[in-house]
Amino acid sequence: MKKQLSKGISRRQFLNTAAIGLAGLTVLPSLTACQKTVAPDHINLGFIGMGRQSMFLLNGFIQIPGVRVIAGCDVYGRKRQRFENRVNEFYQKNNVQVDVKTYEKYEELIAREDIDAVVIAVPDHAHAMIAIAACKAGKDVYLEKPMTFTIFEGQQLKKVVRETNRILGIGSQQRSDPNFQHAVKMVQTGQLGAIEKVYAYVGAPPTPYNLPEEQLPEDLNWDLWLGPLPETIHFNNELNPPISLDPEEHEKIWGAWRWYKEMGGGFTTDWGAHMFDIAQWGLGMDGSGPVEISPLGENSEFISYTYANGVVMTSEPFDEGLTKGVKFIGDKGWIEVSRGHYKASDDALLPPPGKDTDESVPYETKIPHQIDFIEAVRKRVDPIVPVEIGHSSCTVCTLGNIAVDLGRTIKWNPATETFADDEDGAATAKLHYHYREGWKLM
Repeated sequence: MKKQLSKGISRRQFLNTAAIGLAGLTVLPSLTACQKTVAPDHINLGFIGMGRQSMFLLNGFIQIPGVRVIAGCDVYGRKRQRFENRVNEFYQKNNVQVDVKTYEKYEELIAREDIDAVVIAVPDHAHAMIAIAACKAGKDVYLEKPMTFTIFEGQQLKKVVRETNRILGIGSQQRSDPNFQHAVKMVQTGQLGAIEKVYAYVGAPPTPYNLPEEQLPEDLNWDLWLGPLPETIHFNNELNPPISLDPEEHEKIWGAWRWYKEMGGGFTTDWGAHMFDIAQWGLGMDGSGPVEISPLGENSEFISYTYANGVVMTSEPFDEGLTKGVKFIGDKGWIEVSRGHYKASDDALLPPPGKDTDESVPYETKIPHQIDFIEAVRKRVDPIVPVEIGHSSCTVCTLGNIAVDLGRTIKWNPATETFADDEDGAATAKLHYHYREGWKLM
């Protein structure tokens, strides 16, 4: 971490936080005293989106001293009630008086003057629209990855963040992981020599939506869930996995919207926002990107990214186990790194001993990424993954899907963020899509 941790909580304590998962919030004994009295510099948080990932994030943010969770928003009534129940239970156990309110429309939440920052964990297609509105309302933003659904949305969000002087951090939590940090350090300090190739395995691109239509739950506002997407997209429970409160039953799967091109970017963006992100970081390409992208089936069964310096990154696996991770290969050695996995061609390239490796804690909650964001808000400095990095990493992912959609190699200018040799305009047309009537980005 480039910044000190919040008062009263050590890195090891935060790493050992139990996940909210399917069992609810678990309070750290060492945090109980801290939470009874809210510091004068407390930060009021609102959550927009209350699905599975949001519950993991809630478990982390709510336990940071000086942070109060006071509001939430979701288009699904039962998830609003679950959120209220969990937040109220946490504060009651800690003898803290907090009035928690929930909303169906995010506009009502961000209109509240007492909210300092929002955590946005909604489907990708709503990221940019909500984040831009939040920034314009004077809120700082913790935004789940990938940053946006389209490259154009990312361009606009990046502009608004700087125009409004807001703090925006992206949920690419691997940047706060000591193993990934060490791997990047080894690459950037030349310990592997000149990098020749990078394997960044993430999985397959999205497929056309093919789930059958199912009955809409009474307390789910499907029109608001769709937002700017075409109203022709029908509901299926896998898109917004159901829960129940009595008896208590939680999501059994991640929202399947991410696997279909009408609503998400498949593994290319879902995991690419993690692994391509690390590759970009190691190669010193933050804020930049590749100049040529080749799709599956064109000389390879994997997406291939070529950078201006000749380095090639491919989306292919580096082991038989199909581990989602990154392998940097240089002329002096190699490093493989993923979640809970680190191998190298030489022991001198391994991380120092003593790092936390508790695999019983879900990855979404065991690293101090949330603390980094809160400290950035307090100090008014960029977090470890600011908007420019979130945008460039997201762009790499989306470029891969554009090449796949077109079935041909595309050429990209990362400085101007435009396509080269796009005579028919087909690639440029995929920088964005038409929002349905009644919805707009800005």
